[in-house]
Amino acid sequence: MSCCKNVNMFLYPYDIVRLKNCLQIDSETCMRLYTRLVKGEHPYFPAVMLKLKDNEEKACPFLGEGGCSVYHDRPSACRSYPLERAVDRTLARGRCQDYYFLTDHAYCLGHKENNFYSVTKWKREQQLEDYNGMNDRWAEIDTIFATNPWKGEGSGGPKQQMAFMVSYDVDGFRSLAVRERLLEQFRLTREQKKLIRSDDTALLQFGFEWLKLFMTGKSSLMQL
Repeated sequence: MSCCKNVNMFLYPYDIVRLKNCLQIDSETCMRLYTRLVKGEHPYFPAVMLKLKDNEEKACPFLGEGGCSVYHDRPSACRSYPLERAVDRTLARGRCQDYYFLTDHAYCLGHKENNFYSVTKWKREQQLEDYNGMNDRWAEIDTIFATNPWKGEGSGGPKQQMAFMVSYDVDGFRSLAVRERLLEQFRLTREQKKLIRSDDTALLQFGFEWLKLFMTGKSSLMQL
């Protein structure tokens, strides 16, 4: 289990949704117990990383004697390993093309196995499609953040705090959505509203579109 120790692992919004539901805790508690904030790829929004155990081995907090305690809902970086994913967003028609690179760490005994996988088969077996889809949505939002849409209020201002809550505290955003009756402000079907109210993934997707509108004035959401 050396690959589960002393690692620098970034966590994305969908990772938090899956982890907090697996652990049966709210998103704020999950963030407080298992994550830490670091400087991101750009200076306008922090990145979230897994908080390792404070011991000599610096083990993953979810690593137990029997292995990974959140295996079914493990983060996307764990699922992808030993692949690393990169996305090219410069293609025409707004489509994104992903590329995979094979890492090779001496502690990973899997490299010594005789089984061979195509990228497609590995993605399917590791159930990466849902994670990749949500991470692509997040990358689109973070690209907006990189333009410093909260100019004038500085780091940690009201808009940035709102954006962080929507992205990483889905339970907090649900409370806001109910309090401010956000779903009633847009053209959504009854089925869409029901799903958003009951499903964290659907709520996060709605939150991303709402952030686009909140930050840029442009979104797939249609206001009433």
